[in-house]
Amino acid sequence: MKVTILDDWFDTLRGLPSFAKLAGHEVTEWNDHVEDVATLAERLKDAEALVLIRERTAIRAGLIARLPKLRLISQRSVYPHIDVDACTAAGIVVSSDQHDGTPSFAAAEMTWALLLASVRQIPAQVASLKAGTWQAGVGTTLRGKTLGIYGYGRIARVVAGYAKAFGMEVLVWAREESRERAASDGHRVAPDKESFLRTVDVLSLHMRLKPATRGILTRSDLALMKPSAILVNTARAGLIEPGALADALAAGRPGWAAVDVLDIEPVGPEREPLLGLPNALCTPHVGYVTREEFEIHFSDIYDQINAFAAGKPINVVNPEVLKP
Repeated sequence: MKVTILDDWFDTLRGLPSFAKLAGHEVTEWNDHVEDVATLAERLKDAEALVLIRERTAIRAGLIARLPKLRLISQRSVYPHIDVDACTAAGIVVSSDQHDGTPSFAAAEMTWALLLASVRQIPAQVASLKAGTWQAGVGTTLRGKTLGIYGYGRIARVVAGYAKAFGMEVLVWAREESRERAASDGHRVAPDKESFLRTVDVLSLHMRLKPATRGILTRSDLALMKPSAILVNTARAGLIEPGALADALAAGRPGWAAVDVLDIEPVGPEREPLLGLPNALCTPHVGYVTREEFEIHFSDIYDQINAFAAGKPINVVNPEVLKP
């Protein structure tokens, strides 16, 4: 098959062991990012299989209509960036492994890295040292503080383990089934969302973005948090009501945010207000960007391509496209 890979910004994939799974296919890679539909249509005009790196490029109806040769989109995880209905209408299979049994340890580590960088003021301390002014302020110790975990899935369980290792208390709020699982793991469960938000010293979001969770953390929710509280988000920006976090930080509740996900990606300071705030630490969605994580990620994606090529597609999001 003619396989095209978009958005491999650092030309990483060809150096991974899993790339050997594409032997026998004709592979084209693009190492930049474009959003212009006409440019994408030209790049993908001969592609039979399209490999996406998470949500870096949106695949909408206008583009799909210009790709008559495309038969498969292969990716991993959630797919809000793909117009699945348009794919189905065009006869394009969307395969996406939801990796329900394997947590992203890279994302969990990134959550903890952002938290440590925040409480110990690492960016400010580094900047101060480089400026020749020595120490920039006084940090905070995590031990004895309460980590609030909103949503309790695979990554949240790993983060909760890190919290215990650092001597933190863990408090969970989530849907009922997840709260029961957290309790069975030995964690405290909040009696309700309001008391949960009022109590926590750190709030870490760990939910998939879907219609039921979009905007689940509102302006009024954020206003309940302590002025000293920290919000960490390595999940999805859309879990928070649009514009609410920047306004909440300006109002001082919570007092700090550390986020790896933004409403528009890629983005610069002219389009993202969080990047201009002194009490926000932002990173460019690198939670999953490690060689080890990519190897797991793309091994699954290439397996989906080979299964499709063999006439036995797997992890199909739109199975109705396979009906005769």
